[in-house]
Amino acid sequence: MSKKRNYRRLLFVFLIADIIAAGTMGYKEVKDSIPDTLYVRSGNEDGISKMLDNPLVTYPETLNVADSGTYRIPCSLLGVVPLKDVKVETVEEKWVSVCGMPIGLYMDTQGVLIVDTGEIIGSDGIPCEPAANIAKSGDYILQVDGEAVNSKKDLISRIHDCGGKPVTLLVKRGEEEVPISIDPVMGEDQEYKLGIWVRDNTQGIGTLTYVEEDGSYGALGHGISDTDTGELLDIAGGELYQAQIVSVLKGTKGNPGELSGYIDYDDSKRIGTIDSNTEKGIFGSVGDGCMYKLPLTSMEVGYKQEVETGEAQILAELEGEVKAYQVNITDIYRDQADTNKAFAIQVTDPELLAATGGIVQGMSGSPIVQNGKLIGAVTHVFVQDSTKGYGIFIEKMLED
Repeated sequence: MSKKRNYRRLLFVFLIADIIAAGTMGYKEVKDSIPDTLYVRSGNEDGISKMLDNPLVTYPETLNVADSGTYRIPCSLLGVVPLKDVKVETVEEKWVSVCGMPIGLYMDTQGVLIVDTGEIIGSDGIPCEPAANIAKSGDYILQVDGEAVNSKKDLISRIHDCGGKPVTLLVKRGEEEVPISIDPVMGEDQEYKLGIWVRDNTQGIGTLTYVEEDGSYGALGHGISDTDTGELLDIAGGELYQAQIVSVLKGTKGNPGELSGYIDYDDSKRIGTIDSNTEKGIFGSVGDGCMYKLPLTSMEVGYKQEVETGEAQILAELEGEVKAYQVNITDIYRDQADTNKAFAIQVTDPELLAATGGIVQGMSGSPIVQNGKLIGAVTHVFVQDSTKGYGIFIEKMLED
């Protein structure tokens, strides 16, 4: 009897644990489905009830609204358990100039990025790894022995002049600046080396999403990460250039495909500056007198509560002209509204499918238009199905 009683107690404990776990997960799922911020046009608050349309979520019917037009809606689970306060900002109609043109990117890193550490062969023929367990992939070298380094050339010069003495590198590791010491080794070529692989810039092709009246722009809809470390690049700045698409590698299952382009780094092809690289895209300013180089169309901004499943268009340039291609918005992930994977799209346009197979690398930043409004940008392609991809809500890009 004692064994049966203990077994029942154990089952009861497991049952309670499962209920608690399910409740916790359910609470988190409901909480995540509620946006942190809502933008609504003055006199048109219908979007609030649409975004908070969940039978488990309750909120007051009346609120005190500040003179500024900004207020908070306290949301709770069934009117009992607090979930979060939603910030509501009343805004006027916003218009931007929509683009869709491919652009060339050139960015300098903040310092010199350590991609990896490795083995070198010393002048004595013996292999060694002087930086092993000292330097880390993803470190940014800011200084060598107290002197700033801004490029690989600077770094090589400093190491060449060290005379074989230990060098102290000031590196940025995450949010911290850390000093590390490495003993250089003379290699087979009679040059001192640290056994690190580094990078000081990156280039690529993407799509310009929009330009605002003051010349500020947003592109890509996601940040630029280092191909080796996978980390978002910490940049010191960069430049934007016109780019010409020369070939298309069609996307297939397991291969996302890409737009191959040519970037002319001549000053006459320069469009503007790159000032920041974030999870929501790259941002900067179009240069004075460069607007005429861009195919721009004025369009009203559509906010996330206005986005709906169904027909939409993406704007992209494949053969020298920006064109609209048909897509379907298949899913809207309200719990991911603040990310660059906020909704899913599927390409349905026969012309685009024939040319690219769907969404390919280089199309990141292609504007997504629905009901005549700019509502987002293409950010990712599904590796296993190149006809499908993700988009970011345009309001998230405009926050930067």
